[in-house]
Amino acid sequence: MTDQRSESPPWLTRGAPHVWRPYCQMKTAAPPLAVARTEGARLILEDGRELVDGIASWWTACHGYNHPHILGAVRAQLEAAPHMMFGGLAHAPAYDLAARLARLLPGDLGHVFFAESGSVSVEIAMKMAIQYWINRGARGRTRFVAFRGGYHGDTLATMTVCDPDEGMHSIFAGVMPAQYIADLPTDEASAAALERLLVEKGAEIAGILVEPRVQGAGGMLFHDDETLRRLRRLADAHDVLLVFDEIFVGLGRTGDLFACEGAGVIPDIVTLSKALTGGTLPLSAAIATRRVFDAFWSDDPGAALMHGPTYMGNPLACAAANASLDLFEAGSWRADVARIAEALESGLRPCVAAPGVVDVRVRGAIGVVEFEGPVPVGDYCRRFAEAGVWIRPMGKVVYLTPAFVTTDADLALLTGAVRSVVCG
Repeated sequence: MTDQRSESPPWLTRGAPHVWRPYCQMKTAAPPLAVARTEGARLILEDGRELVDGIASWWTACHGYNHPHILGAVRAQLEAAPHMMFGGLAHAPAYDLAARLARLLPGDLGHVFFAESGSVSVEIAMKMAIQYWINRGARGRTRFVAFRGGYHGDTLATMTVCDPDEGMHSIFAGVMPAQYIADLPTDEASAAALERLLVEKGAEIAGILVEPRVQGAGGMLFHDDETLRRLRRLADAHDVLLVFDEIFVGLGRTGDLFACEGAGVIPDIVTLSKALTGGTLPLSAAIATRRVFDAFWSDDPGAALMHGPTYMGNPLACAAANASLDLFEAGSWRADVARIAEALESGLRPCVAAPGVVDVRVRGAIGVVEFEGPVPVGDYCRRFAEAGVWIRPMGKVVYLTPAFVTTDADLALLTGAVRSVVCG
């Protein structure tokens, strides 16, 4: 009898020679798993297997896949208007979403610029920060302070604010102007070093860019809220803008709706994406305070932000985001994040004794097992799939960022698979 799992579906066979896959050397990488459909926290493969998704499709499917409330909102919007240009036209889903985000975010983060991807929203935030100073007559402030361990995207400008030693983008060194990469001010010594940098180079610096609470793709590195408060104080003292990249941590992942809200720190610009639409459609936003927006509010056409992604404010994506916010405003996600955190802590803690493991840590619905060196991603993915879960390590970490609806039984399956693979 033929092993059904060894047969690729026709669409995969036809398309495989033509699809350029992300983050892998395609000559040597194993073929991708063929997914037929999704449901809740599960991926259902073409061969009939079901895998519990431990990373919620790169942290996007926070409410689980195929949530009926989100799907219903998208279907209704599809019948009304799937897309229209945002230049000179307006539609309710985007305007309602902007007003809701302004109400939910702390302080006066109330001016929403939409885009399609997280990387692009960070580029827009950087562009806003530079032009903020240009509009105020300070043309020399074009550089940024970012942090070791940070990751902000794969586009050209965002690569410059990622950790240059992280490896993924190191071959592009010199292509774009270098930024100032510093240590996070996690203590008084590192805060003093950052202050010296701001004193010395402040006339060149437009802003400070940070992933609050958790530096995601750079290694799932945690820092406390006092670090963010230090950044706010330093930004104020040296008159630079503070930008929070909440593409990973925003929308509930660390236990608060927004990390800035939970930390009690209001950045000048915040970026959102990933879980914004509940993992259904591409959407991102760069959201500015009144201080930043006012620098663009002018009778001079040249002071306008001349940017406009073709699909910005897409009605389908905005409808999905509004439905996702409905779930955040009315749902049990806070209790679910706390439940998940407890399961990750108890389920992953035994890995601390495994060979090569240097740390096990949990924050909100994020669980991390860190190794002293890079893990064999392909081999681990295969072994995890054999155990009935989808987990894709990166760099030196095996991590879990499950959907908030993941059941206790599925959480046990996820953490059990990690223990089995890591502890051998």
